[in-house]
Amino acid sequence: MSIISSKKFQKYFVPGIVFQSCVIAGGYGTGRELVEYFMGYGPVGGMLGMCIVSLLTWSIICAVSFAFAWIFKKYDYKSFMKELMGPGWVVFEIAYIIFILIVLAVVSASAGSIVHELFGINKWIGIIGMSLAVFLLVMNGSDMIEKVLSLWSFVLYGVYFLFLILVFVNFGGSIGENFSSVPVTGNWAVGGFKYAFYNLAIIIAVLYTIKHSESPREAATAGLIAGAIGILPGIILFIAMCGFYPTIIDQELPVDYILTQMNMPWLRYIFQIVLFGTLIETGSGLIYSITDRIEEAFRMKGGEAPKWTTPVTAIVLLIGTTFISSYGLINLIAKGYGTLAWVFFFVYVIPILTLGVYKISKAGKK
Repeated sequence: MSIISSKKFQKYFVPGIVFQSCVIAGGYGTGRELVEYFMGYGPVGGMLGMCIVSLLTWSIICAVSFAFAWIFKKYDYKSFMKELMGPGWVVFEIAYIIFILIVLAVVSASAGSIVHELFGINKWIGIIGMSLAVFLLVMNGSDMIEKVLSLWSFVLYGVYFLFLILVFVNFGGSIGENFSSVPVTGNWAVGGFKYAFYNLAIIIAVLYTIKHSESPREAATAGLIAGAIGILPGIILFIAMCGFYPTIIDQELPVDYILTQMNMPWLRYIFQIVLFGTLIETGSGLIYSITDRIEEAFRMKGGEAPKWTTPVTAIVLLIGTTFISSYGLINLIAKGYGTLAWVFFFVYVIPILTLGVYKISKAGKK
């Protein structure tokens, strides 16, 4: 039996892998996100924000959310939030849809930029290619999405570790010097919380993976692991970026800047191709959460969603966010994510840590 199809792997690691796959494009795919929320505090401050605040926040919220979803058997975001907040779920849905539109716009902008930087061709070719791949993956359903995301994550981790090793070989001295000489500035905890909060909505997109768990404890354990799986590639990338501080702060595509400085064309192509694949992962995971929510709404009424709902929903979202992407990668990340961070703090973090914990505790006493 292969690792990916084993029960333990599906229980404990698939939720984290799918979470990481959905996080990466909006969380650290281009590196711009890490610059925005961590690099301003210096290398040490940024690492503290990531390893202490963001990691623990993701793990704790994932654990509680996964346990809640398993106990109440709510695996799509609408039924999950209705169970958690009652009528207040509508507020979350509005924020969640806005979040998806912004992340998909970032995905589109990133895909276009990658293709343009690598091959010098029009950005629209990258955007259209990415959109077509996302559409095809969504149409194949959750099982296919889980398998593709799991397999691609192994490729991703391999390339990221290779990238870090080669950066250390070539720029290890600069990394060490910047970590030892650049002082911690500002409140790194705030950066860590903001980064964690705006990415937490991704949890709602991966609830269907908790169906593999057989108890609340297993679901919660998968959540704790998910936080670590989700943040590790970002930590690897941030360490590499520290070798180019402070120049890296002004780069729209920090990862591509590093790859260019390394003067290893083969690595640049491999890394960006893998990154392009992760953009497809993120897009398909987020869009599937919407189509699954629509199908669940029909099932709750005793019916079945028309076959056209999934392709039409996917097409509308992909086309709509393509135009939003023209706003620019830096603006989308700085302004869009920054606002959403505090929105999700109020409409998701507070409810799940109060009402969620209370209802889990109450269910456990029955």
